[in-house]
Amino acid sequence: MNVAPSNRTAAGVSGALNAWFLANARDLPWRREGFGAWGILVSEFMLQQTPVSRVIPRLEEWLARWPTAADLAAVPPSEAVRAWASLGYPRRALWLHAAAVQITELHNGVVPSDIDDLLALTGIGDYTARAVAAFAYGHRHPVVDTNTRRVIARAITGAGEPLPPSRARDLDAMGELLPESVHEAALFNAAIMELGAVVCTSRSPHCDICPIQNTCAWRAADYPEYTGTRKTVQKKFEGSDRQVRGLIMAELRSTHRAVTDAEIASLWPDSAQLQRALASLVSDGLAIGSPIGYTLPDGSS
Repeated sequence: MNVAPSNRTAAGVSGALNAWFLANARDLPWRREGFGAWGILVSEFMLQQTPVSRVIPRLEEWLARWPTAADLAAVPPSEAVRAWASLGYPRRALWLHAAAVQITELHNGVVPSDIDDLLALTGIGDYTARAVAAFAYGHRHPVVDTNTRRVIARAITGAGEPLPPSRARDLDAMGELLPESVHEAALFNAAIMELGAVVCTSRSPHCDICPIQNTCAWRAADYPEYTGTRKTVQKKFEGSDRQVRGLIMAELRSTHRAVTDAEIASLWPDSAQLQRALASLVSDGLAIGSPIGYTLPDGSS
């Protein structure tokens, strides 16, 4: 059950978090002055399911090589996949390349600021569209990620963990807390995410240093245990199809020629699993088959 905060509570939460954020925010590239909309868009693609520490060096390399959407659009998608390297979930590289082409062809190389225009780009969902509009352009939109949802569940509703994601419910809950000031709203979107990432963490939250501990409903209720449905634990990576896909992708990235069937066959002892992983890469557009082997996508088809 959601509990709508009073205006006073909402103002107290946003004011306290914004003040805390200004004093304690991590120094991350996408938060620095002058970091443009293209860089923020790239960072949002990379940060999906990937830790910040792994993203930063790859992001810096990426933007040094392709400082604009047009720069990325001018190269084959294989170069984007190759540069993605070990970030994982390489379909994101294909989607980002496709989005760069669309930005170049439909928006004169400028990342759009309108949410609907952003949603029309390949690989961009509601969160990313709102994040770019808010953080790159300062628009007043509620932006909700996993950290945001957890902070609201605890601080406002008194639950140890949030309910399953619901776009309408989650945006309404964040909208109730969002300051009216455009500047303060953009700041608060970042502040509540930061709190969830470094203080109000999923496990072992640091409640003793939380800037809103005195108004936290979860703390006031003496931290009741969560009794709802828990997330499904991801299957182990070792021996999984994901590992085999990664081995094939590493082989494809390592060369600019076709990788032969024999070379692929040498990568993994279970031929059925190997073929299943290879077929999934072909289906995703990450591997292109030919009479002489497999390559990364070159954009010619």
